[in-house]
Amino acid sequence: MPANMMENEAFTAFIFYGTLLVLKMYAVAIITGQVRLRKKAFANPEDALRRGGLQYHREDPDVERCLRAHRNDMENIYPFLFLGAVYSLLEPNPAVARIHFLVFFCGRITHTAAYLLKLRAPTRSVSYSIAQLPCFSMAAQILFGVIRHWC
Repeated sequence: MPANMMENEAFTAFIFYGTLLVLKMYAVAIITGQVRLRKKAFANPEDALRRGGLQYHREDPDVERCLRAHRNDMENIYPFLFLGAVYSLLEPNPAVARIHFLVFFCGRITHTAAYLLKLRAPTRSVSYSIAQLPCFSMAAQILFGVIRHWC
């Protein structure tokens, strides 16, 4: 990475939290695979045949829960990666940017824990909502920055 990009403290913070979020997504994928193996619930017939027979080509509620957690990550972390990158390139106040990224990160960690550990409602929906706040803030600041540039 060019040295001048690392001098942008907001971008450096974004790289840190963005990388942690991608690693978290990998962890959820690994957990999904482990749950499939433990529950013997395979999505593909060839995997079921290899692990004991076609009777294991089936759905399982715990595997489906993992898949929903992973899908929710994709629906939320990918937009964050775009918004966070563009926002950090606008060179916002580094402390404010770190707060944006930290709030999103903590919200997503809590959301995943609530999903996978079946925590009581409304833990998951509250953590989801909290994680959306910095995304809306970053999107608004990006749009205002573009509008200011055009005017």
